[in-house]
Amino acid sequence: MRLLVSSEEDPASRNMKDLLLQKREWKELGTPYDLLVSDDMILATVKGIHIYEDGMDKRIADLVGLEADEVVFLSRHRAASSIPTLTVHPIGNFAEAKFGGRDGVLVPPAPSLMNGLLRRIASLAKGLPFQISFEVTHHGPWLETPTVYMEIGSDETMWGCRDAADCLTDALLTVNKADYPVLIGLGGGHYAPRFTEVALSRKANFGHMIPSYVLESVDRSETERLVRYAIEVSGAEAVYIHRKSMKRSRASELAALLDRIGVPSLRSGDLEPL
Repeated sequence: MRLLVSSEEDPASRNMKDLLLQKREWKELGTPYDLLVSDDMILATVKGIHIYEDGMDKRIADLVGLEADEVVFLSRHRAASSIPTLTVHPIGNFAEAKFGGRDGVLVPPAPSLMNGLLRRIASLAKGLPFQISFEVTHHGPWLETPTVYMEIGSDETMWGCRDAADCLTDALLTVNKADYPVLIGLGGGHYAPRFTEVALSRKANFGHMIPSYVLESVDRSETERLVRYAIEVSGAEAVYIHRKSMKRSRASELAALLDRIGVPSLRSGDLEPL
């Protein structure tokens, strides 16, 4: 089962929910969260912004007796740049939980689903005025179930775009989940351009992504802890370092760390093309 979560307060989320209701037949369950079910999907609606809905996966499982294997949050995205962007990303907090979730706790990602969504969105969005990208790991809520955020951005002028909502909901209903090697990403900026490029061109599924601004804020021992933790929670078998986003000495330090803990550091040439 896949749990989809919409927010009444979020216009992009409402648009995606409206289109899902049109594209599938749904049965009302008559419980909190206005739960609807359709084949292998449950659609839940929260009144506020969903980044603060800690533990809702287990609450819904207890309500309906159906435990989700994956959770997808339907969401808006805001960025100061206002560049029209469609994004997917894993969630959790590397340090203080300023926007939902728990301090220093990562939520399990859903690499096959998240990367499949990125690829399907990129295919369906051709001709639309949107960039397609990952975002790195950030914000809540805290959940125990593998989770993906799927977002329309990057400001109020785009949140109501029906073409964008149509693209994302079509992607959700037609996504192909490929069983590719799972990687975590190290380095780069918030929108993970290199990891996005790799996922769109190579047989690789990213889990958690730790950007340069996080790596630069911690010492060596904390870097090792974060890398080990992200690998464990992601179920990753290797790491991809965005080497051009950092000094050569820093990239060498990270490669040495991975060698010491026995985890491969892969480059694009090590990954099979799509």
